[in-house]
Amino acid sequence: MGSDVFDVIISGGGPTGMMLASELRLHGVDVLVLERDAEPTRLVRSLGLHPRSLEIMDQRGLLERFLAHGTQYPGMGGRFAGIVSPHPIRLDTAHDYILGIPQPVTDGILAERAAELRAVIRRGSEVTGFDQDADGVTVELADGERLRSRWLVGCDGGRSLVRRLLGVGFPGDMATTEWLLGEVQVTASADEIAAVSEEVRKTHRGFGIGPAGDGLFRAVVPAASVSEDRTVAPTLEDFRAQLRAYAGTDFGVHSPRSLTRFTDATRLADRYRVGRVLLAGDAAHVHPPLGGQGLNLGIQDAFNLGWKLAAEVGGRAPEGLLDTYFTERHPAAQEVLTITRAQSELISPDPGPQAVRRLLTELMGFEEVGRFFAEKVSGIGIRYDVGEGPELLGRRMRDLPLAHGRLYELMHDGTGLLLDRTGALAVGGWADRVDYVSDVGDALDAPAVLLRPDGHVAWIGDQQDALGQHLQRWFGAEG
Repeated sequence: MGSDVFDVIISGGGPTGMMLASELRLHGVDVLVLERDAEPTRLVRSLGLHPRSLEIMDQRGLLERFLAHGTQYPGMGGRFAGIVSPHPIRLDTAHDYILGIPQPVTDGILAERAAELRAVIRRGSEVTGFDQDADGVTVELADGERLRSRWLVGCDGGRSLVRRLLGVGFPGDMATTEWLLGEVQVTASADEIAAVSEEVRKTHRGFGIGPAGDGLFRAVVPAASVSEDRTVAPTLEDFRAQLRAYAGTDFGVHSPRSLTRFTDATRLADRYRVGRVLLAGDAAHVHPPLGGQGLNLGIQDAFNLGWKLAAEVGGRAPEGLLDTYFTERHPAAQEVLTITRAQSELISPDPGPQAVRRLLTELMGFEEVGRFFAEKVSGIGIRYDVGEGPELLGRRMRDLPLAHGRLYELMHDGTGLLLDRTGALAVGGWADRVDYVSDVGDALDAPAVLLRPDGHVAWIGDQQDALGQHLQRWFGAEG
């Protein structure tokens, strides 16, 4: 650290940016995070972490920090747009629950982790422009300072300046519906609020109000119209008026901690990389918040990108490795956009969406349908295209009990991992990038499995020659 040129500058210090900074630092990459806001936001846009994100935190030794501040809600698997499967859906994970945790807490834990790993974090530093050449990127700040890095990653949200300056297309659907979101104090009793909310939600599923901790209530209500400038926060009177319009009362809301708006706009960047500049998180995709997947999707972007960009910085990336960030994560984002768009339609009170909702309610009576939706929403069902092979190939490996300890305890440092039941294989010249474990026990239903640093299965087999080919494909030339 302390050099005049950073390996990577990250524009945006939200959960995606901080997760990416930590992943890069695990591999010794010099990282600078530039965050426009001088202080961490108190705005609660996300309320929880899904099973795949919880697995990621477990893989990096962070899970206990999150569990200490959150509430576990098991049995959430069989839900889609508020439709509940009559069958209990058990997901193939040790973390079959949603962890209720406010986004500012998640942000704080991830920022703390990045700082522990000695990422340089500068708050109150707004990126206003950049220029790139064959060797790197020059980043311009609002105060006139110019910084140099080898790579730039835009993690700067749905209105990403980095994306706009890159000229990356952001096709999709414009907003047709807007909601107001507030964290407020109330004078109405909790019983009254619960009763009114239950009644309103029978016909208006886009409405909700409930306790948010610290004596506050979190309320969401449809707006009167889609605003022309969504960067302008709604007023308290705007909020009260819409509550009265839908609930017949404003619950005596006052003293808001935050008031904001969000829409059903759905867009997906057509590229995640231009030269030495990449996009991740909301800078690459925006969608309705139904199902609470936005923050989780960004964290998973960072988890996929981090080890690949680190290999590129270190000069050990095999040809095309960094390109797999787009080919793997773009389809994953497209899936999330599809299911959030569908959920947004299903909460509409209009006759057409309600007819589809009744039909889907019947379909959820089939356990396979409930599991299909549960795996999509949770992130557990993602399978990257790494080639043809057994069903496990390309999927993430769940935590396994080993002869000594468990699998995720061996993944904290972000290296690859060879699980070898045969005892006859070796990682050879890749030992600095791939750890070897032979005391696997009986939990692994395969002779040997090669795991990438993100925990996805890159190879299954028992032949040393084939293993060597896949080690080179994912980890570069033998050292």
